[in-house]
Amino acid sequence: MHFVDAKWILTGSGGHYGMNIYRGCTHGCIYCDSRSRCYQFTHPFEDIEVKQNAPKLLEKALKSKRKKCMIGTGAMSDPYMHCEENLRLTRKCLEIILENDFGVAIQTKSDRILRDIDLLSKINRSAKCVVQMTLTTYDDDLCRILEPNVCITKRRIEVLEEMRKNGIPTIVWLTPILPFINDTEDNITAILNECARVGVKGIINFGMGLTLREGDREYYYAALDRHFPRMKEQYIKQYGNAYELPSPNAKELMGLLQRICKEKGMLSTPDECFRFMHELPDKYRQMSIFDM
Repeated sequence: MHFVDAKWILTGSGGHYGMNIYRGCTHGCIYCDSRSRCYQFTHPFEDIEVKQNAPKLLEKALKSKRKKCMIGTGAMSDPYMHCEENLRLTRKCLEIILENDFGVAIQTKSDRILRDIDLLSKINRSAKCVVQMTLTTYDDDLCRILEPNVCITKRRIEVLEEMRKNGIPTIVWLTPILPFINDTEDNITAILNECARVGVKGIINFGMGLTLREGDREYYYAALDRHFPRMKEQYIKQYGNAYELPSPNAKELMGLLQRICKEKGMLSTPDECFRFMHELPDKYRQMSIFDM
């Protein structure tokens, strides 16, 4: 872990902004796209870059904006990694979001988010809060292989249930689905049924498969060699060096997702889910003539 002073914290414009308080990750997920060389890491991925001035930058940025909107975090680096236990930068940023009447859409795989459920509840009452949780496999033994340094799927579902009890809407990222590993009807059905049981608002899936590019591919294939002997050769034969690796069962699994979501009343497309996450209640969407 090393500390830097960032020049800015928010990216995006208009109706929503994104921020990453950390760069890198310690969860160890074998498929992580953020390891890809295109993101130009100049330090080892597990050597977390901490934007120590993130709260100060965020406070300055939010005070300069007349139009209230949603602030997203967690797209590139999980805001509840191990270092957050002591650094508490995510909590400090949530406090600033609350003080300035903005909304938040926060994405994680970690049950550490429960530490901040008091702030998340307050933000949801004053503006809007959406908690996003990634679920990839219902089998907890397999989960320990795919995502070794973060809580298992059963625990994440318990987190989703706690959010429901506190009136906080949730979205589940059902991705990636790894060909020949977790791309089964039983896995998808079990996850979706649990999502419906705990009141998940919607499911994000961009296609049943995963993406691999330079940096990410090598890490993933090394993990396959450790945990799934000879499967790397199956991948190379099936996909070569392709960026998109759809499951051979992709069509059937997408049909299953759409059917279950329709039956259970959950949003089932990325567009629907992002539209829900980006919208604030009407009273916060009024724009002053002085807004930029």
